[in-house]
Amino acid sequence: MKTNVLSLFAIGAFLSIAVSCKGEKKNETEATAAEEVIEAPAAAVVYNVVPAQSSISWTGKKPTGEHTGTIALAKGTVETKDGGLESGSFTIDMGTITVTDLEGDEKASLEGHLKGQGENKEDHFFNVAKFPTAQFQITGITEENGKTMVEGNLTMKGTEKNISFPATVNVNGDTITLESEVFTIDRTIWGVNYGSKSVFENLGDKFINDDIELKVSLQASKA
Repeated sequence: MKTNVLSLFAIGAFLSIAVSCKGEKKNETEATAAEEVIEAPAAAVVYNVVPAQSSISWTGKKPTGEHTGTIALAKGTVETKDGGLESGSFTIDMGTITVTDLEGDEKASLEGHLKGQGENKEDHFFNVAKFPTAQFQITGITEENGKTMVEGNLTMKGTEKNISFPATVNVNGDTITLESEVFTIDRTIWGVNYGSKSVFENLGDKFINDDIELKVSLQASKA
């Protein structure tokens, strides 16, 4: 009997840990008031973002599963000083929202919904017709627990908030790359409210998580 009790306790502990890990938010950001953007110093080296090699990966989740996709970067610049990232900004082309886990009609339908295509669906998610781009502008570079933290103003759907995320930055001759870790934002702070149980009542299990996971991959070449 004692062995059975211990076994049940062990199973319960394992399930508790598994559920906790599954619900863990990756590098959750705290969106705060927009801050002053860093101006590039006169001695900075300028790099132009290469759109074909730059994108943002996203993951949206709900009780019954998740969807993944990408969004392209349209343009931008980053500046370095003494071999380190100093400042920069980039524009996100919201019209390039792509779903990568579906095919055919399902893929096209979800992409259209995310872009706000369809009667009375314009503002469910990103309303690309009204807000065709989003923007990120660096406001600070800090070191935290051995990681480079990129701080900046994210403007989306007309709302500007400051966030930060951990990233690896490499400068190699005429090329600079920035690869963020996966980080989490609360979409409702930028007015992306569709299916949010924190905004709408009586959704039952038909809600979509407020959190979106993002990962920035940026490559730029010396101007």
